[in-house]
Amino acid sequence: MKINVVVTEPTSDKRTTPIVFVHGAWHGAWCWTENFTEHFADHGYGSYAIDLRGHGASEGSVRWARISHYVHDLRRLVLELDTEPVIIGHSMGGLVVQQYLSRYRAAAGVLMAPVPAAGAIGATMRVILDHPGAFLRANTTLSLGPFVDDEDRAISLLFGPHMGAVDANRYAALLQDESYPAYLEMIVDLPRTSRIRDPILVLGAESDAIFSPAEIKATARAYNTEAVIFGGMGHDMMLEPGWEGPARAIIDWLDDAVPSVQ
Repeated sequence: MKINVVVTEPTSDKRTTPIVFVHGAWHGAWCWTENFTEHFADHGYGSYAIDLRGHGASEGSVRWARISHYVHDLRRLVLELDTEPVIIGHSMGGLVVQQYLSRYRAAAGVLMAPVPAAGAIGATMRVILDHPGAFLRANTTLSLGPFVDDEDRAISLLFGPHMGAVDANRYAALLQDESYPAYLEMIVDLPRTSRIRDPILVLGAESDAIFSPAEIKATARAYNTEAVIFGGMGHDMMLEPGWEGPARAIIDWLDDAVPSVQ
């Protein structure tokens, strides 16, 4: 199975540690190449933005994909690299990173608005209350597509109050279906936090309609660290206005807290 990876070479002061970007549900590598990959290249980081199976330009189907399949896709990519990377995951990709790091090592892990270490039951309850019709259709079709097949609903879930309409509509048009089995695993197949030995940075968004700041802070505590919460931002932190803030926080943390990253 061919897994698509978007490679971005550093543009200055090349560092030896690469970065791997892992997207969340409904997204693809495009969510990183919009802003983050070039920004990190300007700071010396080469990067690899993966399309998990069934997403973007990768082969396969999301219909029955599981989180373990996505971890396998990530592992295939990492094994092709010369150096253990920093792995950055957003939302569902944050769970993929947590599950990966419970099995394998990396230079460091960064979790952006991740599926909480305690699971996605809180997000599920919020969606039931706010979008009951979409939740019903998702369960009857065994598909997560109904959550984002309406543009207004997708925007309300993914973006904060400062996202412009033009960009929000453009990004919403790029969203796709997501695996229902993977969603179930977000509730019941929790990461083994005690097995993770690599440095972890946890970032959250104040106006996240999917995972609350409280859940993000609890996830950070599970890794004996403190979450950084960005005011006025929605779930898609790497696409939101002010995305430079989270990007800067990651780069500063790597410089200060992870001496192995060169």
